[in-house]
Amino acid sequence: MATYVILCRVSPKAFSKPEEFRELARKVGEEIRSQCPQVIWKGSYGLFGRFDVLDIVEADDPKQVAKAAAIIRAYGHSSTEIMPAIPWKEFLESI
Repeated sequence: MATYVILCRVSPKAFSKPEEFRELARKVGEEIRSQCPQVIWKGSYGLFGRFDVLDIVEADDPKQVAKAAAIIRAYGHSSTEIMPAIPWKEFLESI
């Protein structure tokens, strides 16, 4: 199974009060679990910087990861970037 990083920047228009963000995150998570059951969430992190959220996922099909990112964009009025992630040891062995 391949590992992917999804970086997300949430639009300020996505919610007006901080507590609304929790509900938005819940809805996005439910939708992804429903529509992309092959995508396995390994972890999510809040960020202070250019991006707001970093998700680490695993999947055999990159199209399923793209679908999950599309759901994040649609519900969260967000922009996303997807990157494949290679474990460090494997990365070093490949170069």
